[in-house]
Amino acid sequence: MSADTETAPGGAETVPATEAPATVETIVPRRTIVLGTIGSLLMLIGGLGAAAGVVNDPIMSDGVFSWMRYGHGKMLCTIVVYAGYVLLIWAWIRLGRQVLAGRVGTRPVLIAAACWIAPMLLAPAMFTSDVYSYLAQGAVALAGIDPFSAGPGILTSPELLENVHPFWLDQPSPYGPVFILLAKFAVWLTGTNILVGSLLMRVLLLPGLALLLWALPGLVRHLGGRLPVAAWALFAGPLMVVHLVGGPHNDLLMVGFLAAGTLLLLDRKHVAGFALVTLAVATKASALVAVPFLVWVWAGHLSSTRWRNFARACACAVVVFAVVLAAVSLAAGVNVGWIHHIDASSKLVNWLGAPTAAGELVHAIIGIAVQVPETVVITVTRLVGQAILVLVLVRLWWRSRAAEGPDVVRKAAYALFAVALLSPTLLPWYLMWGLVLAVGLPWKPRQLAVFVGVSVFMVAPYSADGQQMMYNWAWIALAVAASVLAAVSLVRPDPLHWSARPVA
Repeated sequence: MSADTETAPGGAETVPATEAPATVETIVPRRTIVLGTIGSLLMLIGGLGAAAGVVNDPIMSDGVFSWMRYGHGKMLCTIVVYAGYVLLIWAWIRLGRQVLAGRVGTRPVLIAAACWIAPMLLAPAMFTSDVYSYLAQGAVALAGIDPFSAGPGILTSPELLENVHPFWLDQPSPYGPVFILLAKFAVWLTGTNILVGSLLMRVLLLPGLALLLWALPGLVRHLGGRLPVAAWALFAGPLMVVHLVGGPHNDLLMVGFLAAGTLLLLDRKHVAGFALVTLAVATKASALVAVPFLVWVWAGHLSSTRWRNFARACACAVVVFAVVLAAVSLAAGVNVGWIHHIDASSKLVNWLGAPTAAGELVHAIIGIAVQVPETVVITVTRLVGQAILVLVLVRLWWRSRAAEGPDVVRKAAYALFAVALLSPTLLPWYLMWGLVLAVGLPWKPRQLAVFVGVSVFMVAPYSADGQQMMYNWAWIALAVAASVLAAVSLVRPDPLHWSARPVA
């Protein structure tokens, strides 16, 4: 059997997904890696016409390639993007089966991830246009204007404004001083060259990926998972390749700081660990959810009574947090006004967030008999969702008080997932908040299958150029069917029996 062969029932050989041999062969699944690389390259090529490219791109807007952005050309490019995505997912699932079977180790997984991520470094913004808002917010700060008081619409540069999504034109920045500093640097270096600026912004976020690479082995060691499985789930999947890198999204930097800081805390390097966690919060405030849990980790390493340990850990954590936050705010030339805008995305209304979905469903049911404004119903269900979220977070935090460090981190991961799922708005890449900690835990194959299905689906809510697709029900039904097939395929090779031989 070759190192990259999988056949279905009725064929000669299978790879049982639930089998986990004690030794892992150092096999490089070349065919699978090439398959995913072709998929990623197709997404890059198709994205030149179908993704959220720069409006006045000097290469694509005029000349021989301009046809790719309009009419049938854009339609063809869109097909190429999704064809590439299918190949990428196919390769990811094939690789996952080999990892679960114990035939592929961590190194080949990282080689595959590197090959699949590399084309995304040169791609236009995939399934989002957020990177152009990042640059515009950096330009606001660079102009000496408080980015937490004014949106990009205050700028006079048409090159910066024409690429920003209308929603963000009048929205102050919800991001912290670390990210504002990076955005200012990108605009200072590239000016109004949005094409180069967007590519540079992606590069500036890559330290988050490097931090994840450094932290993952240690997190797996503490949390009891399997490193090849964790690397496959975190680095080679669509949430990383397509969203965090292909987007790109500043969540990549935030989760890198969070994972590295958590590992240092588990390793009893408390001050350095909390400093990195503070940098995560100062990049994007979502990381703040993990902070109260990580205080328990610090307290658990002290030698006095529980509540004295907690008080000491709290005091030290507050000092570290305040010093680091003040330092990066001073470096970025901003204040703490970003805290008032951390819920900016909640102004988006779509059913991907559970409370909003509940509101739309309740409104549809009530609307059969009584006419009630949809906004009223959604507001109520969002308030209920917020109340449930607070109860979940408090319960998880309180139950962490007597837990060991790894168990506290597990609960912190659950808390981050809860925030993503129960917030008014869920965007696909928000799932990475909890995943960077949870990925180090022991996962059962069926749990990974659910993870695969959700990950595959999360490209469906938005088109390649970042437009909402959630109310195209035929498209959503197709995406759900494809996601279920992907999930089943991880634990049951060839679930459609396309390779089965007829009985003679």
